[in-house]
Amino acid sequence: MKRLKQRYFIAGTDTDVGKTLVACALLAQARSRGLTTAAVKPVAAGCIETEDGLRNDDADQLLAQCTVPLHYEQVNPIAFLEPIAPHIAAQKLGQRMQVDRLSGFTSGVLMQGANLTLVEGAGGWRVPVNERETLADLAISLSMPVILVVGIRLGCINHALLTVEAITKDGLKLAGWVANCVDPEMAELEANIATLQSRIKAPMIGLVPHLTGIGTPAARVDACQTYLDLDTLVN
Repeated sequence: MKRLKQRYFIAGTDTDVGKTLVACALLAQARSRGLTTAAVKPVAAGCIETEDGLRNDDADQLLAQCTVPLHYEQVNPIAFLEPIAPHIAAQKLGQRMQVDRLSGFTSGVLMQGANLTLVEGAGGWRVPVNERETLADLAISLSMPVILVVGIRLGCINHALLTVEAITKDGLKLAGWVANCVDPEMAELEANIATLQSRIKAPMIGLVPHLTGIGTPAARVDACQTYLDLDTLVN
């Protein structure tokens, strides 16, 4: 197992569905098995200003789970202060992002050869990079299988099925999906999940209960690990 070099693109049905939580939990589980880990969040919008430059909390959490020695800028090469759509943030600064540049940044981390490398997208599948490219084009350029994090809340069935359809039409493999219960008061929770299981032709690698009430991000990652099936990905 330790010789494997598994790479996955972590996508979400929307923003705030738990992509970082799931990615960190998978990396933490891999670390506990003695596997080497690395991660990239090529674009992050919503940062704080520090003495070392802009820093994004999600990227910091990913970096904390990497056993491969990486600098922050390798994990998150493009960072924007405002928590807005990345292409709009770039436009406001007179910049233009390009997929080939994002792919180059990401490839640098992939070359480190970790047993498990995860590349986390931003928002949903079709988040624009510029006027004609989206983050889906990054996953396509890297030929990466996709892990889809589905935020289980009202509307999740439509969002999940449309995203699965888009991933498939883009020619990528859906390696698995995670049901993350982001709404603690979700009506007919079991029925919604059963509907998704019957319609998504890929393994459900985790059913994560609502964890927001658990203290620190690290504690939530530890809790999330217990609900994910890493064996589906690394065996």
